[in-house]
Amino acid sequence: MVNMSKSQISEKTVKASRVTLSQMMMPEMANTHGNVHGGWIMKLVDESGALACIRHAQHRVVTVSIDQMTFKHPIKIGDGIILEAELSYVGRTSMEAEVHVYAENPIKGQKWHTNTAYLVYVALDDDGNPVEVPHLIAETEEQKIRMIHGVERQEYRLKQIDKFQPRETA
Repeated sequence: MVNMSKSQISEKTVKASRVTLSQMMMPEMANTHGNVHGGWIMKLVDESGALACIRHAQHRVVTVSIDQMTFKHPIKIGDGIILEAELSYVGRTSMEAEVHVYAENPIKGQKWHTNTAYLVYVALDDDGNPVEVPHLIAETEEQKIRMIHGVERQEYRLKQIDKFQPRETA
């Protein structure tokens, strides 16, 4: 059962969901080579994506799916990590957040892209039931294209779920 409240009937812009998180990478976050653990980065990606979705839905959310994450460059101890998240697709109760991850050497003033991830969340009411979320409004051509790609990614995810559902046996 999907619940609706007055806040779910509205529309919101992509920009309204935008979140930026920054954090300095410390030794306890890294391996013996000084590279930050991928799991630590994934945790921060999940948190920033969730925050963007909470901001949009104005409800708590749960993570449903994390698409592939490929790390292009390591993030080292002492680097800053910057995560920029915003919505790229909205369904009835689900939302896709696009999260860009950057590393920064604050002393040298260098910044580089390390990866992008797409995560899907479902908004929940206070009883843990899915709740409808506001429609997403694209304000730029880039956002419109990202929303089209978001629909395509969601269709692919749903096909994968159907593909791997256990079949009933007699």
